Amino acid sequence: MTAELVRGQNHPLDRTRVEIRVAAGGPVVAGVTLGDEQGRLSGAEAVAHPGAPRRTGIEVPRQAAAEHRIAVDLDALPAAVHRVSVLLALPIGIGGLTAFGAAAAPAVTVTGLDGTGLVRYTITGLGAESAVVAVELYRRQDAWKVRAIGQGYADGLPAMLRDQGLAQAAELAAEIEEAVGLGQARAVPAPAPMTAGRAERPGIGPATAPAQDRPSPAPTTAADGPARSGAGAVAEPGSGPGTGAGAKAAATTKAGDLPPSPADGGPIDYQHPRRRGTPAPSSAPPPSASSAPPPTPSPSTPDGPPLPVAGDAAGWSMDERLYNQVWGMFEDMARSVAAYRSAADFAESRLEQELDRALADPRNRLGTAGEAARATARDKHATLVTQARAALDRDLAQLMAESEVVEPALPPAFARWDNPVWQGNHVPPERPMALRLGDLHLPEVLDLRIPMLVRLPLERGLWIDSGPDSYGRGGPGTERDIGRRELAGVLTDGPPDEAELRRLAMESAVAIAARLLAIHPAGEFAVQVIDPGGTAAPALAPLVESGAMPAYPLPGAKGVAAVLEELTRRVELVRMAVRHRAADALPADLDTAEQLLIVHDFPHGFDDRALTRLRYLADEGPAVGVHLMLVANRAQSREYGPVLDPLWRSLLRLTPVPDAHLADPWVGHAWTYEPPLAPQGSQVVRQVLGRLAEARRAA
Repeated sequence: MTAELVRGQNHPLDRTRVEIRVAAGGPVVAGVTLGDEQGRLSGAEAVAHPGAPRRTGIEVPRQAAAEHRIAVDLDALPAAVHRVSVLLALPIGIGGLTAFGAAAAPAVTVTGLDGTGLVRYTITGLGAESAVVAVELYRRQDAWKVRAIGQGYADGLPAMLRDQGLAQAAELAAEIEEAVGLGQARAVPAPAPMTAGRAERPGIGPATAPAQDRPSPAPTTAADGPARSGAGAVAEPGSGPGTGAGAKAAATTKAGDLPPSPADGGPIDYQHPRRRGTPAPSSAPPPSASSAPPPTPSPSTPDGPPLPVAGDAAGWSMDERLYNQVWGMFEDMARSVAAYRSAADFAESRLEQELDRALADPRNRLGTAGEAARATARDKHATLVTQARAALDRDLAQLMAESEVVEPALPPAFARWDNPVWQGNHVPPERPMALRLGDLHLPEVLDLRIPMLVRLPLERGLWIDSGPDSYGRGGPGTERDIGRRELAGVLTDGPPDEAELRRLAMESAVAIAARLLAIHPAGEFAVQVIDPGGTAAPALAPLVESGAMPAYPLPGAKGVAAVLEELTRRVELVRMAVRHRAADALPADLDTAEQLLIVHDFPHGFDDRALTRLRYLADEGPAVGVHLMLVANRAQSREYGPVLDPLWRSLLRLTPVPDAHLADPWVGHAWTYEPPLAPQGSQVVRQVLGRLAEARRAA
């Protein structure tokens, strides 16, 4: 059975010699690019096109046509090739089309050499684009998969080739257009019927022929919802760029809907930020004799996918490879669930349509004919949903297996508090690249948690919401309610009260602060706390007793003013030193270590001057190593009106109990966030802070 894909979904390939069939609503030019692990091209020789149709393991058509066949032998590709991208472009002056949106949606089918359909993808939602990356065959853990891309470009071939890192993109695009325009090659007739003996013969067969069994456009549905790169990979639904056109274009669209085109005619971006170009930058040096070795190829099981290996993503160091692998798991889970939800929505809409048709005829409303029609429609619906769930379960099983090998291999900065790595943890010699702020999961699979990693230093402040009004939607017995009661260590039903939420919120803040202290070299990170009411002492006890904080914070307005004045002075002096490149001129008593300011029960104890200083620290502090964490109930700041709205919007909202309030910037899933609290009764935080105090005394 041919698997139907939607944009972003992937599917494993069970063979390495395949044929890619293209069917479009008018003449198109077909080509293939051979990229490395990041999809970058080594040069023009990595592109198969009508002017140069044969590359090692690839043969493409030599002319523009509405139907194409591309032959691919993955085993014959050079070892450096990890991505095979199929490109489609509208030829200039042929066919009269200037945009894909003016014709029927093109469809791509990956088949075996005997014509057996493996994967089909209909590229819906195209508008002003004149070039598109249709699908991508990519190597992962020594196995090949196919991914539906659908990345369109309004500027055509040059923009598409340039986006893949080809310096001579304009020259190559002109060469392709010239080859197509001059008709350098004749049309190749359709190949003879494939026989078993011929299918096993090595080599690549004819590349261009009229396509048979042209696939019909697969119906799709618009994905829900609402994007981010930067400090947090998630944003609240209904705020930020996640509600704009970018997130809508990232989802599959209804037939006939056209996503907005960019004003400058550049590429239309459908991909998650973590899959664009090269991996996230790292502070680690380029590879050398002492660098981490490349990941070991994973062994294959005889009747299943390759066994997952921790650290099989790209990166200069093991930490960077694990970071990128975690993000790959996040993307794979988002894609798989999006495909399942899309298929389920389609099955539901199809059921409604068939029931409406069955009931439209008065003769079918009564008797056995109508009942049979309704039963048939329900059976089709159940079959579609079962197939979609089976595909989801297959993907989730692979992700679960990957998570089971990745979690134990994570360094302390990425690991949960119950990970054994914390038992033997020592103060690191250098700063980490990222921090785990908690876990994320979706309702379709409650057992799989994806670490929520953010890059360091923090570009955004954090806000731990202690307001009870934010949790009214999770009634007794729901997953959210059960989770929060487990974290709170209580067994009563009903929503948590305000005192309980405030306690959990401050414990979450201390857990994050302790993690930041433990993963930085001794003396390079410090924590300061503002607690005007003096109610945070129980939660702050581990920090004070271990010496991570010299004393409990001074209560009242005097304590607020003292901390804010000290940190404001530090930010101003360091900013001036950086601007004038005069670090040696900083006062000797100035603490240049990175600082985390925890503000408890904000805005209690703050006057107008204190509010102005706090907003200044939130805006200017992250650039010079001062980071903000509010533990607050926003409802208590309503008397200030819209004055504090920019401050709230600049912070990444977290919750002290599990809550489905974070939306990914890609397909808009509502992810359930779980805070990074230590297990009930565990002393791991105190033990880690104790070892940190010993390292400070030794230093």
